[in-house]
Amino acid sequence: MIRLNAHTSIEENEISFTASRSSGPGGQHVNKVNTKVTLSFDVLYSPSLTNDQKQLVLNRLSGRITKEGVLQITSQDHRSQYKNKTVVLNKFIEVMGSALYVRKKRRKTFIPLSVKMKRLESKRRRSIIKTNRKQVQY
Repeated sequence: MIRLNAHTSIEENEISFTASRSSGPGGQHVNKVNTKVTLSFDVLYSPSLTNDQKQLVLNRLSGRITKEGVLQITSQDHRSQYKNKTVVLNKFIEVMGSALYVRKKRRKTFIPLSVKMKRLESKRRRSIIKTNRKQVQY
């Protein structure tokens, strides 16, 4: 079980890893070793997520999800396939956790009537002070 947040966990068999050759410079090691790791998670057909959670993930991670509804995350930072696999798994947990986070609904601040009246009274006093500063018109 992979724990995404306090309420949601995903079975390990829902995630698949594929290894391929990394791109970029690196000499002979890069040319012959599959160190790049790609994590794939099928959001649409996941039994661990509810329909609301699936919709949330599809909306918030639309840039990372393919047309088929598969979330793909890659890592090629390290020379070791094992390190890249742990990095990709941590990225997955972080990305899914933030996508599934539900923000609390904002409650309006209650201002007591006495506070409102006090504020209005101070505004009236200030207004009187300012009108008394004006020059008298004859």
